[in-house]
Amino acid sequence: MNYIVNGPKNPKAILILAHGSGAGMDTDFMTTMAEGISHQDIAVIRFEFPYMAKTRKTGKKSAPNSATILIDTYNQVIDEHNASTPIFIGGKSMGGRIASMIADAKKVQGCICLGYPFHPPGKPTKLRTSHLKEIDTPICIIQGTRDPFGTKEEVQGYQLSSNIKITWLENGEHSFKTRKKDPHTQAELLQKAIDTSVKFIKASVQ
Repeated sequence: MNYIVNGPKNPKAILILAHGSGAGMDTDFMTTMAEGISHQDIAVIRFEFPYMAKTRKTGKKSAPNSATILIDTYNQVIDEHNASTPIFIGGKSMGGRIASMIADAKKVQGCICLGYPFHPPGKPTKLRTSHLKEIDTPICIIQGTRDPFGTKEEVQGYQLSSNIKITWLENGEHSFKTRKKDPHTQAELLQKAIDTSVKFIKASVQ
């Protein structure tokens, strides 16, 4: 399996970061987050699920693997990096969802979800929250208030575990992009997401 690693060789913590369903581990979003977080004595490890690795090899888009394969792949990555260093997991959208689904079983320090897909766009009743109601692992969800996968108004009505803390990025959508009329830029929201992630990790390892 191929990895992209940012950060020191002897970090105080490791964050394994998975990509979303439609793009790989080296997008501008993933790179910005990984590089920003890794400047804080944290090593960030990126990887790709099998369908995305196939797309990279063939140049032809593939649909995401089954949940079973996605989970097995993420478990494998964690096992390959199971060192004495505290391990955190997470990801963009689908990657964060899969991470949250295995967090309790893998007994990681915490999980960071960047734009959690609470439901498919336009289908607010098709929730993906059942495992989040009683999760024991500390979860940091960073969500744009305009995210079509779960707006602030929608998410505030969900039953979620007290171990989940949500940081809202004002006027951000699924990749934290903003509109021209908004007071903050996507770059500013990305920086807030980086700062929030670093604070979450450091609070757990100190």
